[in-house]
Amino acid sequence: MRHTLFTFTVALIGGMAGAWVFQQLPDENIPTLDLAPVLAEEWGKQTSWEEEIISDFVDDTDDASGYSVDTPPLSFVDASQKSTNSVVFIKNFSGTDSRRYSIFDYFFGQGSPQQRVGTGSGVIISKDGYIITNNHVIDRAETIEVVHQKRTYKASLIGADSNTDIAVLKIDAGNLPAIKLGSSRDLQIGEWVLAVGNPFNLTSTVTAGIVSAKERQINIMGGEFPLESFIQTDAPINPGNSGGALVNVDGELVGINTAILSRTGSYTGYGFAVPVDIATKVANDLIEYGEVQKAVPGVDVVEITPELAEEMDITSLDGVIVSHVIRNGAAEKGGMKKDDVIQSVDGVRITGKGSFEEALSYYYPGDDITVEFIRKGKIQKAKLTLQNLLGETGVIKREFYTSVLLGARLESVNAIERDRLDISHGVKITGMTRGYIRDLGLGNGFVITQINGEPAKDPKWVGEFLEDYSGRLRLEGLTSRGQPFIQSYNIR
Repeated sequence: MRHTLFTFTVALIGGMAGAWVFQQLPDENIPTLDLAPVLAEEWGKQTSWEEEIISDFVDDTDDASGYSVDTPPLSFVDASQKSTNSVVFIKNFSGTDSRRYSIFDYFFGQGSPQQRVGTGSGVIISKDGYIITNNHVIDRAETIEVVHQKRTYKASLIGADSNTDIAVLKIDAGNLPAIKLGSSRDLQIGEWVLAVGNPFNLTSTVTAGIVSAKERQINIMGGEFPLESFIQTDAPINPGNSGGALVNVDGELVGINTAILSRTGSYTGYGFAVPVDIATKVANDLIEYGEVQKAVPGVDVVEITPELAEEMDITSLDGVIVSHVIRNGAAEKGGMKKDDVIQSVDGVRITGKGSFEEALSYYYPGDDITVEFIRKGKIQKAKLTLQNLLGETGVIKREFYTSVLLGARLESVNAIERDRLDISHGVKITGMTRGYIRDLGLGNGFVITQINGEPAKDPKWVGEFLEDYSGRLRLEGLTSRGQPFIQSYNIR
């Protein structure tokens, strides 16, 4: 205890003595530490480092894409102004032609002429009044009206193609604001696009999104040879947008808005457009020939699934497999066979059925193409001369006969269908409405091969015969499913 107290006392006295000595020293002898220059130097180093990083970023960005920190934010104003004046509002009137109905329809209230109006959009493609829209927008129309900048025009139907869902209208007007055409083949996934149209009758509506995918097949097309290679976009598309414009940020047309995937009937995130390169080729054919000049390679193809790839010992899922070779078709003449795996067409890589159909859609009958394919593990090439639907190489104008009394359009059966149905001739029933053909119990897709023992080859002859004939009538042919039918009637 005494030792501890002694130690504490000595320490206390020593501390007091040291403090007294420190106070007696002059101020200039006290060492100091100034941190300001050190902090400033370090801050300067940090500032230089940040500037270097920013400089590097700007330089890299400029080199990569041409943008800089001075680039203004993305705006769709210019694209909207360039495109909205080229998009029209379309009205489809039907149900007023009394010739399409029988007296029984009036008695039972099933066909009284009660007007129905459908609406959609269209795109002006020429100053003299040609307009692209969807086939389903004007399907079964008795009268078509086009509204542009508050003026209403009566439109005539130049032609329609159910395989691509494209139709062309013509209005009597001049100096119209034709839209500038872009390229869907150059369009990239991730690009900004605008959908311009008239959803829910709200005219001149613009929505924005990006290209989500290309060469999409969603199995919605009608027609005998449906061509699906859609542009997928998340730009909102709703009922009424059909037939409207899909444009890029320069206001150029890159697609015709056609469909949505939805459980409700309204937009849920997935919209689809026909690529403009396909749409304009179809439109030009309809304007010039009245019929799409489809170039046929003479094969049916299927997608490569993992199961097929394993079964056929294929290492890649890209390409398409030949499932059928048409007799005397281009592929057979070029030496192709079933199970050949097509890899490219004229150097264009084929990733699936959509890209195969799109690649062929730009050609005409008579064009020569080189097809690269794999057979038994070896790469081979074949030169094909593409044919038309009649199995020839020239431009064709298909034979149609449309009759209000019959309530149908009659057309010649093409070469591909003749091969599939194993017949030499026939007249097919399409575009049915209420009329005489329906009263006979026939339906869309039926093929008439014989009438009272006479071969049915010419649509006009068949149509006029049925319109005027009375007496015992015997029809032979095939149903839409290829089943034979024979029916007899007493016509008065």
